[in-house]
Amino acid sequence: MRMVLALLMVLGLVVAPGAAVNAAPVAQAREHKVGYDKYSLTVDGERIMVWSGEFHYFRLPSPELWRDVLEKIRAAGFTGVSLYFHWGYHSPAPGVYDFSGVRDVERLLRMTEELGLYVIARPGPYINAETTGGGFPAWLKNVDGRARSSDPGYTAAYREWLGRINPILARHQVTRGGSVIAYNAENEYGANVDPLYMEQLQEKARADGIDVPIVHNNCCNGDLPNWSSGQGAVQIPGVDDYPQSFNCPDPGTWGTWGEGVTRRLRDDAPVYAAEYQAGAIDLNNAGYEKCRELTGPDYMKVYYKSNAIGSGATMFGYYMLYGGTSWGWLPQPNDVYTSYDYGAAITESRGLTTKYDEFKRQGYFMTTVAPLRKTDPAAAPKPSDPAVFTQARSNPDTRTQFVLVRHTDRRASSDLSTTVDWATPDGNYSVPVRVNGRDAKILVAGYDLGGQRLVWSNSEILTHVTVDGRDVAMLYGREGEQGSTVLRYSSAPDVRVLEGDVRSSFDGKDLRLDYTHSGLARGLVSGGGRPPMLLLLGTDETAARFWRMDTGAGPVLVRGTSVVRDAKMAGDKLVLRADTDAPGDVEVFAPARRLVVGGKHVETRRTPSGSLLGALPGPRAVTLPALSDWRYRAEPPAFGDTGWTVADRTTTASPIKPKTLPVLYSDDYGYHHGNVWYRGDFTAEGTEKTVSLNAITGKGGSYLVWLNGRYLGSALGGTQADSEAPVNRDPGRGDFPVPEGLLAKGKPARLSVLVTNMGHNDDWTADDTRFKQPRGLFGAVIGDAKVSWQIRGARDNDVERGPLNTGGLYGEREGWHLPGGHGRWERPPATTGPGVSWYRTDFRFDAPRDQDVSVALRFGERAGKYRVFVFVNGWNMGQYVNGGPQRDFVLPAGVLKTANSLSLAVVSTEPGPGAPVPVSLVQLGNHRTGGPLR
Repeated sequence: MRMVLALLMVLGLVVAPGAAVNAAPVAQAREHKVGYDKYSLTVDGERIMVWSGEFHYFRLPSPELWRDVLEKIRAAGFTGVSLYFHWGYHSPAPGVYDFSGVRDVERLLRMTEELGLYVIARPGPYINAETTGGGFPAWLKNVDGRARSSDPGYTAAYREWLGRINPILARHQVTRGGSVIAYNAENEYGANVDPLYMEQLQEKARADGIDVPIVHNNCCNGDLPNWSSGQGAVQIPGVDDYPQSFNCPDPGTWGTWGEGVTRRLRDDAPVYAAEYQAGAIDLNNAGYEKCRELTGPDYMKVYYKSNAIGSGATMFGYYMLYGGTSWGWLPQPNDVYTSYDYGAAITESRGLTTKYDEFKRQGYFMTTVAPLRKTDPAAAPKPSDPAVFTQARSNPDTRTQFVLVRHTDRRASSDLSTTVDWATPDGNYSVPVRVNGRDAKILVAGYDLGGQRLVWSNSEILTHVTVDGRDVAMLYGREGEQGSTVLRYSSAPDVRVLEGDVRSSFDGKDLRLDYTHSGLARGLVSGGGRPPMLLLLGTDETAARFWRMDTGAGPVLVRGTSVVRDAKMAGDKLVLRADTDAPGDVEVFAPARRLVVGGKHVETRRTPSGSLLGALPGPRAVTLPALSDWRYRAEPPAFGDTGWTVADRTTTASPIKPKTLPVLYSDDYGYHHGNVWYRGDFTAEGTEKTVSLNAITGKGGSYLVWLNGRYLGSALGGTQADSEAPVNRDPGRGDFPVPEGLLAKGKPARLSVLVTNMGHNDDWTADDTRFKQPRGLFGAVIGDAKVSWQIRGARDNDVERGPLNTGGLYGEREGWHLPGGHGRWERPPATTGPGVSWYRTDFRFDAPRDQDVSVALRFGERAGKYRVFVFVNGWNMGQYVNGGPQRDFVLPAGVLKTANSLSLAVVSTEPGPGAPVPVSLVQLGNHRTGGPLR
C-alpha cells in the first residue's frame, strides 16, 4: 500500500482494514416502526406514499450544494430520495475507505433527516449508474473470483465494503429516528445470477443492523429474475422501466420499450416502480436538451399517470431527478461523457425546468390525496368515444375513485372531446372530458377534500390545505380547456367569484362550477353546512407557480417565487426561505399577519382571497470576468525519472490475456484512472521498420507514440478482447513506421507512449470479461527487440479530491493543476507540437452572498484533434474532446471560489497554435436566495 494511504489513516480520514467504523451518532430522535402490506409502506401504522427520485451525491463535489438539490426535491412534493452509495468512490485501495469531505455520507443522511425526506438506500455493491466500473472499485479487477457472485474472492471484497457502509445506513434508519426507510440489495441483477449471492447480501445487511424492508430493482419489467420468490428473494421486489429507451435524437417517438406500467411482483408487498425513466443518457450525442424533450412533460403526464393508476404503485423512484457531473474519472466509457445532466428535471447547473413543474403538479397530488395510498382496480366509466381510454382505481375504505383519461393510442395527439358515464360514490353523472394532444388526467370523485365533499371534477387536483378554518384548494387544467367541479352541500351555499369567469348552479344537493382554464380564477364558497372554501382554478402554468410547505401550524401555500426552500410560523409571521429569479409578486395563504422572506420583512396587503400579497426583488446582475493572461508549460514525452514502476508481470487476474508479454495493463500496477505513460528501453538492431502496438482504453480513448523523442503518430484505443473465443486479438491496433536513420545498431532506444484510458466498463451482465477488461497497452512489438518496460500513472496523494480526480500526466503528478503555482510558467509559444501542453490563468468570481449564480466554462471553436482536461482549483471538472457533444462544463459553488485558478491540460495528436483553446465563463442561472446556500 502506498505511503499516502498510511498517511490518510494517521489523519483519521480513511478506515484501515479491520478497523471499527466510528462516526457521529444520529441525534436522539423518536424511533418508528416500518411495515408494509400489499398496498403501501407504513410508518407507525400510517400509510405513506414514497414519491422519490434519484440523486447522486458523488456527482456533485460540493456538499454545501447537496442541501440545495435536496431542498428543491422536497419543494416539488417529493417525500423521499433514492441514493446510490458508490463503493469505488470511497475505496481507493483494498481495505481503505474514505468518508470525509465530499464523501461524507453521514452529512448527507443528516440533511435528509433535517428535511424530512425518506431515503431508499442503494449501496450495491454494484450500482451501474453509468459510472466507472458500475461503482466497483478499480482494484476489484485484480481480485480473483467472478464479481456479482458468491465466489470467495469477491465475497471477501464486497463484505468489506458493506461492513463499512451498512453500519452507517443502520444508524440512520427510520426505525432509529433517521431517514432510511428501505434498503436496496444489489442492482438490476438479472443476468448470470447467483441466488446464494443475493441471499448472502441480505444476511450481511441484517447482521449489520439493517431492519427496514429490503428491496430490489428488477431490470426492464421483463422476464429476467425479479427476486420475488425462491432463494435470494427480497421483501419488496421492484421494477425498472425505461419506456422511452434512450432515443434522444428522435424525441417524438414514444414507447420504444413498452407501455411502462409497473407489474405487481408479490401479493403481499406494495407495487414498487423502483427506477422509472425520468431522463436519458445521451447515447447518440444529440445533447441533453433533446433527452429532456424525449422525457418531457407530455411523456410524464401519459406514462407516469398511466403507471400510477395501472398498477396502484405507492413506491416510486424516478431516475434521475438531478444528474449532476461525472467529474474526474467518474464516467463509464461506453455510454456517457462528463455531463450527466440526463435531461433531468433539475439540470446539471441546478436549474428548474418544465419537467420539474410537472413533477410538482403530480407530486403534490400524489402526496396530498391520502386515499391514493390504498387502492384496488375498479370499473372505469365508459367514454362515448372509443378513441378515449379510461382506467380506474378505488379506495376500499373511503370509496374515493381515481380515473385515468387519455388517448386509447398513447402516441395519438388529436384533440378529442367526449363524455364519460361515471358511477361515482355520490351518484351517476355524465362528465365532459377532453384529451388534447399527448395528455393524460387523473380525475377524482367521492373525495373528502378537507371539510368539503368533492363529488367529481374534470379538473385535476394540485393540492389543498386548511388555513384558519378555511379550505384552500387548487385545481388546474390545460390552457383553454373547459372545466367543471361538483361539490356536495346540504343547502345552497353562497358563491362569490373574486377573479375570472366561473359560473355556478345548485340543484338542491350539488353545487356545479363551470369555467374555462385560463390564468387564475378564484371563488369563495361559504355556507351550505360546510366550512368556507377558497377555490383556485388555474392552468398547468399557474399551478406550477404554487408551492406547498409544511409548518408546525399546518401546511401553507406560496405563489410567485422561483422556489420555496423552507417555511415556518413564528407567532403571527410566516418566515420563508425562498428564491427569486426576477422581481415580482409573492402571495401566501397562511395563518399569518406578517411575512418575512430571506430574513427581511416584506410589506404586504390582505387580498379579498384572504391571502397576503407583497413584492420581492429579483437578483442583481453579475458580470463574469474574461479569461486572459494565460501562462504555459510543456510536458515532454515520458518526462522525468521518478515515479516509474517496472512493468515485468507475466500473469494477470484479467480473464483477457495480453497479446504480448510482459503484462502492461495499468490496473495490474495499481494505476487505475486516467492517463498513463509508458517507456520501453531496448537496444536497437537498426533494422526495425515498424512499431506495432495495441491498446484497450474504452470507447473514446487514444494513445500517442514517440520513438527516441520523435513523434510517430496516434491511434484510437480498442474496446474489446475476448479470452474464451478471441474474436479480436487486435484491439486498438496501431502500426507506426520507424523513420529512416532514427535507430542505429547497438545504440540504446526508448519508446514513449501516452495512453488515455476512459474509465472502466460496467458489469451489467455480471460477466468478468466485460468488467475486468484491461486498460492500457495490450500488445507491443518493435521488430525482434527485447524491451524493458516501465509504467507511470497517478499519484494517490490528494486527500481532498480523492483518487478519481487525476491521472498520470507529469503535470498532474507534480501539482501543475493545483492552486499556488508549482513551478515556472511561461508565455505561450507561437505553435506547439503533438503531445501535452499545459495552460494556466487566475480569475476572480465576485457574486453577492445572497445570490446563487451558476457558472460554466464554455469551449469555443478551434480546429484540430485534441482533448482538454479542465482543472478548477485543482478539481478535474471534465474532459473536453474537440468535436464532441459537450462544450459547457459546469463549475459548482464550492469548487468555484472567489479567487480561482484554471488549468487546462491539452493533449493534441497534431501540431497546433500555441495559444490556449478558446474558453470563456458563461452564466447559466442567477437567483436571489436571501442568504448563502447552506
